[in-house]
Amino acid sequence: MSTSYENFVTVNFKDFPKKYFFAVDNIDLKYGDYAVVETDVGLELVEVIADVKPVRDIEGDFTLKPIFRKASRRDIANYDRSLELGDKAIEVTKRAIKKLKLKMNPLSAKYSLDLSRVLITYVAEERVDFRELLQILNKELSVRIELKQIGERDKAKLISGLATCGMETCCSRYMNEFNMVSINMAKNQNLAINVSKLSGLCGKFMCCLRYENDDYKEMRKEYPPVNTKVMYKGQSYHVNSLNYLAEEAKLVNREETIFVNFNEAFYDYNRQMNNMADKTCKCPKKQMQ
Repeated sequence: MSTSYENFVTVNFKDFPKKYFFAVDNIDLKYGDYAVVETDVGLELVEVIADVKPVRDIEGDFTLKPIFRKASRRDIANYDRSLELGDKAIEVTKRAIKKLKLKMNPLSAKYSLDLSRVLITYVAEERVDFRELLQILNKELSVRIELKQIGERDKAKLISGLATCGMETCCSRYMNEFNMVSINMAKNQNLAINVSKLSGLCGKFMCCLRYENDDYKEMRKEYPPVNTKVMYKGQSYHVNSLNYLAEEAKLVNREETIFVNFNEAFYDYNRQMNNMADKTCKCPKKQMQ
């Protein structure tokens, strides 16, 4: 970890209950206190959710930003005021968008702690010319205004909700960044390619498809693919499907359909593959002593 500080503190942003680490020295902070940190938005209020600990207790290689200061009564009052102003900013933005007939959907308006700037996030299917919108907002709000377009995945992260598993969406709960999720990951796990069932609240492929993908890729290397012809108890079958978690193969021929444990179903197949590998191996065999 790259930092010149000896201690750190764990905090939650008030509008985003997720753990973050900030460096701290010479500031008296304890569980339940409020502090001020500097982010891309400006100064923000955070809640301390754990006592100060030494930096060496954190694993990983990253740089910690420092706590700006311990929150004062004025900071806390400003935060409450920022929520009120944010609600007003959203209403003003919606009215202006409707008046200008812009194809954009505002999601949130977040003021900095000093109330000098407001960040308005929105989603839109295409690029929006919001020069007239800025003129209206500047006149109505009288602060520095920033408009930020976000995608559907960022929208889902911001709004949150329950996923098909019954838990809060992963992106809202703990994810810091989005990684690519492809249809091949669903194929690797032998999932039915039903886009509606494989999609999350954002309309994109669910992030959890990526979690076990590497394990499934390794398992697929060990066993024959679907439609492979195998011999089992002297009869010929085709592999119809594979349940990697139960380690069970569905074998089909004209007479019957059976479900067999991997070790039994692929015993002859694996032996045949091993024999072929031995024949093609050009490495010198070890001498018997």
